[in-house]
Amino acid sequence: MNKYFIYIILFFYPILAIGQVEQMGQMEKQSNEGEQFVVDSVQSLFPVSKLTLLRNVDFIFNSRFAFGSNFLDGNHNVSKFNVDQFRFEIKGRIHDKIRFRFRDRFTRESEIGNLDNVKRSIDLAFVTADLTPRTSISIGKLVADFGGWEFDMNPINILAYNDIVGNSDNFLVGVEISHSFKNKSNALSFQILNTRTKTFEEQYGETAPPNIAALDYPLAFVSNWRGSFFNKKFETTYSYSFFHEADGVSMNYIALGNKFKSKNFILYYDFQYSHEGLDRRKIVSNIINSQYPYAAEKALYIGHWMRACYLIKPKINLLLTLMNTNFYWEGNPDPIGESRLASSYGVTPTVEYLPFKNLNMKFYVGYVARKFEYTSYAKTAFGAKDYTSGMLSFGIIAPLLVL
Repeated sequence: MNKYFIYIILFFYPILAIGQVEQMGQMEKQSNEGEQFVVDSVQSLFPVSKLTLLRNVDFIFNSRFAFGSNFLDGNHNVSKFNVDQFRFEIKGRIHDKIRFRFRDRFTRESEIGNLDNVKRSIDLAFVTADLTPRTSISIGKLVADFGGWEFDMNPINILAYNDIVGNSDNFLVGVEISHSFKNKSNALSFQILNTRTKTFEEQYGETAPPNIAALDYPLAFVSNWRGSFFNKKFETTYSYSFFHEADGVSMNYIALGNKFKSKNFILYYDFQYSHEGLDRRKIVSNIINSQYPYAAEKALYIGHWMRACYLIKPKINLLLTLMNTNFYWEGNPDPIGESRLASSYGVTPTVEYLPFKNLNMKFYVGYVARKFEYTSYAKTAFGAKDYTSGMLSFGIIAPLLVL
């Protein structure tokens, strides 16, 4: 309850302050006309000097509201209105060298992570200090700087994530150093983060293999390179991440994001590779759990994500998103077993209508079609069955800048 009260105060703060400025201005005017008003005797509830600070602060409601219909294996399940995304964000500059950013996801559970002591619903809560004009340090709950444009986009613009990004811990507590080069066409960042929001015991529970123990220092190291070439016609966001998951167990994650841009056309392509000493994303573990009670060791995920955007008219944008992920169990103890277990496929055609020239609000209609296809070995050994899913959705997407 206290959180919402603070939000209300922050929202109405500038209105009250502006009202004070206008009132004081009227009083000064009347005083000049001979009325008996003394401006200095008025005590402001909110100091007018704070208005300068608020000019550098943004309040944003990252929103997606929709009516959707869900399907499984071609059969309709349910149709309903839904708040797909609602992330309240405050960001700005409070000093010429100090910035902050805070974002709370109202559409996620809010229990406190027992490793980082922060609510799971909070995506971002950090402070950035500029050490030099091109170098900065950030401390707090950060977005892990994984490469790839799918992950880099505002979540309200993604109707469905590919399996690798969609099953990741993307917001972690730690520290980041970032540096942009003199021509600003290249930038590097380095992060040291907690590997998880939960402890090892909470993350894996009884599924932890008996030969694997938790670490005293569960840390992750994330590096990212962002490049821009040919007057921003080609841009990259490449990353390598190392997660020290448990004693003798690590995760290596590579994401290579590429963006090609012309006048009215943009093409994105991401390659994702995640080799996990202990199955962090749990997709492989869920496939084999009918026969193997522990989290899979040496799980491998290889993914591809592509999106094409074509603005056919100033107010109409066409999008087509393609996804694919392949799942492997390289630690399979079966001497005649296969490592490859399954593949997933996805296609999302979307039409967006942008009615307002000076407001980033768009109406959309899109369909997410997914297929999960298992290998013959996975069907025989673990009883896996192929399935398809679909979601027809239409609604509104808007990062509403309310202040």
